[in-house]
Amino acid sequence: MTVDPLQLAVGASWVATAIGAGLWLWSWLREKDAIRKLRFLDCGVVLLFASVLLRIVAQEKPMSMWDWAMIFVGPLFIAAALWRLARTACPPPGRSD
Repeated sequence: MTVDPLQLAVGASWVATAIGAGLWLWSWLREKDAIRKLRFLDCGVVLLFASVLLRIVAQEKPMSMWDWAMIFVGPLFIAAALWRLARTACPPPGRSD
């Protein structure tokens, strides 16, 4: 049995979707600390949008309007979440902000 790289990538994207949805739900339902809640939410958003974009690129059918919308909007959400993750990161040791 050979492993098709396309099927492996799509399977990994579904795993990333499940992890991202879990982080997103955890941030809303279980986390009490505001900064950690925001970081869980941002990590979940990055994983969800990245996995959806991977599946759009890997599909064999023509792209629909929904796919085109995700191609343009998805990277904006990913960039915003990564920017917020960078802004809420802990300062390096020896530096106080």
